[in-house]
Amino acid sequence: MTAMNTGDREVDAKVAEWLEWDQNENTRREIESLLAKKDVAELRKRLCVRMAFGTAGLRARMGAGNSEMNDLTIIQTAQGFVKYMLAESADVVKEGVIIGFDARHNSQRWAEISASIFISQGIPVYLFRSITPTPFVPYGILKLGCRWGVMVTASHNPKWDNGYKVYYRNGAQIISPHDKEISKHITQNLKPWPESWNHSGIRSSKLFTEPYDKIYTSYFEDLKSLCYMRSQNSNTPLKFTYTAMHGVGLKFLEETFKVFGFEPFIPVTQQVEPDPEFSTVEFPNPEEGKSALHLAIETANANGSTVILANDPEADTLAVAEKLPDGLWHVFNGNEVGALIGWWLFHVCKLTNKPFNASDCYFLASTVSSKILKTIATKEGFNFVETLTGFKWMGNMTSDLMKQGKTVLFAFEEAIGFMCGTNVLDKDGVSAAGVVAEMAAYVSSQGITLKQQLENIYIKYGFHVSSNSYFLCYDPVVIKQVFERLRNYDGPGKYPQKLGRFEIKYVRDLTTGYDNNQPDEKAILPVSKSSQMITFTFTNGCVITMRTSGTEPKIKYYSELCADPARGMSREDAESELQEMVVLLRQDFFEPEKNNLRAKSD
Repeated sequence: MTAMNTGDREVDAKVAEWLEWDQNENTRREIESLLAKKDVAELRKRLCVRMAFGTAGLRARMGAGNSEMNDLTIIQTAQGFVKYMLAESADVVKEGVIIGFDARHNSQRWAEISASIFISQGIPVYLFRSITPTPFVPYGILKLGCRWGVMVTASHNPKWDNGYKVYYRNGAQIISPHDKEISKHITQNLKPWPESWNHSGIRSSKLFTEPYDKIYTSYFEDLKSLCYMRSQNSNTPLKFTYTAMHGVGLKFLEETFKVFGFEPFIPVTQQVEPDPEFSTVEFPNPEEGKSALHLAIETANANGSTVILANDPEADTLAVAEKLPDGLWHVFNGNEVGALIGWWLFHVCKLTNKPFNASDCYFLASTVSSKILKTIATKEGFNFVETLTGFKWMGNMTSDLMKQGKTVLFAFEEAIGFMCGTNVLDKDGVSAAGVVAEMAAYVSSQGITLKQQLENIYIKYGFHVSSNSYFLCYDPVVIKQVFERLRNYDGPGKYPQKLGRFEIKYVRDLTTGYDNNQPDEKAILPVSKSSQMITFTFTNGCVITMRTSGTEPKIKYYSELCADPARGMSREDAESELQEMVVLLRQDFFEPEKNNLRAKSD
């Protein structure tokens, strides 16, 4: 073995520890190679910093070291997690854990390693035999009565990443204190147990159950509750094109179309089969718009299709595009799809005379998403709840509302995440695809397009104009400097009062807990010191939020302005005014040249 003699005692100690604990020859060789080259900087980066287990679980690059996803860090995560499960409630030995995995490199292996460790501690495990959409895990928790759930996935991240997402017994992603407790137990159980490296016999254990067929059948039976016009759907002249973005979605979307009574869709053949190399896209994220959907558009044009449905690789988000009468394609952003689905799920209740009590019905959306659902809810006499960014918050809020006997019709986030009904308390691109297809068929039968229906919604409820994007920044110090400058913009502790000519009325800082719209200037929404998030509300009604991403090196911004007829403001006026504000925002609040920020490439 190569001698540990880099000259850095901390690094040498970590190298020795890694080579003692790691039994995977590939990742051992990575560390040994770096050691042989005496690449102290890379060894320190890999070994002296540990991945943080947060409210999204884990997500990082695959490779050797404590800061990356590999067999050893998964073993350590599972060991800490299982110790916390046992400490949290003894009921876990009866209720068990459900585990799923996507088609990425190592996903199945890490799901099996986790299952083996859980079983070794007497916990029943429901491990799917093959790839599934992420929504099958939160759905399976509720269907099987599991205490916990794990999904091994990195969503739409690049091919070199993977992740580990955790759900609680209510079917929602974990929130505090679970994340903090799991993290603490991981650090207390870093040394691999002798049995942790052997996961070959899990399927012969009495504590092992394979739930695929049961969950598959049950999920699609329950999906029928979101289908209202099955007998009419088969008659639609619309042709749908579908891409799975090299992920898991194909089989499940085919079944969704059967449930909703549609003829088969047209697949984007280059992208519908699972491919962990993501061979046609560098970033497999349908939210990126036409740059990600170019093959889908080519396929649709070649086959006379006018509607594109696209899942991300784990099939929990959905992108939608439509060919307009002028031959141009419109890729709907998340706010637009959210407005359409929200309108549809409320409208179809009236259309089909489905009985419901409006005062007990709810829409949910994250704080950075459009407020169109709030406007609709206010006008139609039901309720709207705003949550922090992320479906962990909407899922848990939905669970709380259901316990109170309330009905949640729909929840969404602008990052193309949609929860239709409450079969799954998380974003679900499989069910959303069926709902959007049925809505498209219905509006087509009325002689209009989805884009025209969106215009009708805005005409009735107000033109909510939005502009969202991001800057890339790989330096945490710079990111913090950007936000600290805003907190001291007009002197120590003084936030900006203007953006160019536009006056700021309220500031809410969910990093520090400040909100001058509250009598005590304390924010109502939960505060997180580990992430950056500031919202500015302007006197013209515009709301702009700047925040960091929890999983990507991005500083994101979200802006929305609703055209105000009382001010004589048309949609065009609102678009022009918002564009002026966004230009000022990017220039004055981000200072991209000074901070070396790279803008999103269109």
